[in-house]
Amino acid sequence: MGQLSPKKSLYEQDFYAWANEQAALLRAGAFSAADIENIAEEIESMGRGEKRELVSRLTVVLLHLLKWRYQPENRGASWRVSIANTRDDLADLLEDAPSLRANRTVHLASAYKRARRQASAETGLPEKTFPPTSPFSFDQAINVDFWPD
Repeated sequence: MGQLSPKKSLYEQDFYAWANEQAALLRAGAFSAADIENIAEEIESMGRGEKRELVSRLTVVLLHLLKWRYQPENRGASWRVSIANTRDDLADLLEDAPSLRANRTVHLASAYKRARRQASAETGLPEKTFPPTSPFSFDQAINVDFWPD
């Protein structure tokens, strides 16, 4: 195995090795030897990743709900399956991280902005066809029994 650059820390050079080393230090109770600053940064990054995943999956659901409402003639099994599967993914995510619900209004607005733009591109309808704010609530978007008609 090659030598580490003397100017780069293990964290910068080999994240996987760093993560395993830090986990071992924490399990051993060697907190003073742990890289606390980078550990804290990575934990915060994980939280941001969970939020991004929620917004991404919510965008998919909102996109398909918009298409479902505004292009009923194109409704099909693939849209229904996409909505159902993404709702299942959202349910799993919210079960693992229920605190993501706390900012659901902000997450919904962020996801809707993207879904509206994408719905316009995919349907060929002008963006102004779709309401400027989500016609669906967060709870409707994730509800397996909600279908806009």
